[in-house]
Amino acid sequence: MRPDPATDTPPRLVPPGRAWLVDLVIAILVVVPSFAPVPFPELRPSSPLVHVLIVLPALLLPLRRRWPRIVFVACIALFVSALALGTLAPGAALATALAAYGMADRVGRREAAPVAIAGVVGLVGASIVVTLMTGLDTRFLQVGLAVALAGALGDASRSRRAYVSAVLERARRAEQTREAEARRRVSEERLRIARDLHDAVAHQISVISLNAGVASSALDTRPEKAREALATIRTASRDVLAEIGSMLAVLRTPDDVDARDQPGLARLGAVVESVRVAGWDVAVRDERDPAEVLPLGVDIVAYRVVQEGLTNALKHGTARRVHVLLRRDGDDLEVVVTNPFHPAETAAEPSPSGFGLIGLRERVESAGGRLDAGPAPGGYRLAARLPVPAARPTTRPGGSA
Repeated sequence: MRPDPATDTPPRLVPPGRAWLVDLVIAILVVVPSFAPVPFPELRPSSPLVHVLIVLPALLLPLRRRWPRIVFVACIALFVSALALGTLAPGAALATALAAYGMADRVGRREAAPVAIAGVVGLVGASIVVTLMTGLDTRFLQVGLAVALAGALGDASRSRRAYVSAVLERARRAEQTREAEARRRVSEERLRIARDLHDAVAHQISVISLNAGVASSALDTRPEKAREALATIRTASRDVLAEIGSMLAVLRTPDDVDARDQPGLARLGAVVESVRVAGWDVAVRDERDPAEVLPLGVDIVAYRVVQEGLTNALKHGTARRVHVLLRRDGDDLEVVVTNPFHPAETAAEPSPSGFGLIGLRERVESAGGRLDAGPAPGGYRLAARLPVPAARPTTRPGGSA
C-alpha cells in the first residue's frame, strides 16, 4: 500500500546520535544575534525580559521532535511578545521558521497545514498591529514569507521521504512476489517430474516384476512360458528406458515441453497387451464414437488413468482380471478401471504409498475433472470423469450446418 503524503509521516533518515549537534548549532544561531553589537537599535534587546524571550526559543526547539505544533505556536508567541516590547529579534524569527519547518517535516499535511496557515496569518497580523501602534519596522512581510517558505520546504522534505519509502516498499514487495512465484514454479515442476517419473516407471516395473515371477516359476516345467515372460521383460525394460530418456530430454529442453511425445488413448492397446502377456485377463469396453477426437490434455489424462488402474491391479489385485470402461456421459468422458480385490487376503501385504493416486488426482483436477478411487462391490474401482468440450457445428456459407 502506498503511503499518503497528506497523512502519513515516513521515517526520517537522521542518525539519532547527531541530533544534539544539530540542536547546538540551532541554539547558537538563535542566541548569538541577541548579543551581537548591531547598529540598529530595534534589533537589540530593550530589556532583560526581552533577552529571556529571545533565548527561550533555543530551549524549546529540541522539543520540536516530540511536540512540533506546540513548539511552533510557542515560538510565534515569543516572537510577537518581543515585538510588542519594541525588539525585532532575528534569532526568534529564525527559531519560528525552523519550528515551522520541523512541524511540516514531522506532521502530516492535513494536520500541519491548518496550524501553519493560522500561525503565519496570526504572526503577520500581530506584526502589522505592532507596526501601527508603535511605528516599529517589524518587517512583517519578510518574516511571514520566511516562515511560510520554511513550512513548504518541510512539507516537501516529508513528501520526498514518503515517495522514497513507497518506492522501496514496492521494490521489497516485488522481490517477495518474485521469490514466491519462483518457489511456486519450483514446487509445480517438482510435482510434475514426480508424476512423469511415476507414470513412466511404475507400470513397466510392475510388468517386469510380474513376468519375472512367472519366468522363475515356469523355468523348469514350462520353458516356453518362461521365454515368453522373459521376452516381455525385455520389451518392458526397453520401453521404460525409452520413456525415461524422453523425460530427461524434456527436462533438458524446458522450452519445448508442448512438443514432447505424450502417450494417449491411441497407445491403449499396447499397455493392455503388456498386462495380458503376463497372464492377466483384461477386458476393454470402449463405448465412445470411433470418429471422436479428444482434446490433447483429456487424451493424455485418460491414458494415465487406465495405466494407473492397471498398475494398481498388478500390484494389489487378488485375481488376474481387470475391466476397463471408456464411455461418454453427456459432456464428460468416463474412464473406469475395476479389478477383484479382497482386503482380507492382502492384509499381510504392505500398504501402497499412494503417490501414484496423488499424482493422478492432480492430473485429473488440472483437466477440470474428478477422480474417485476405493473399494467397491466386487473389487477395487478407479473412476475418473473428464469434461470434454462439445464440438461446435461448422456453419456453411449458405447458412446451413
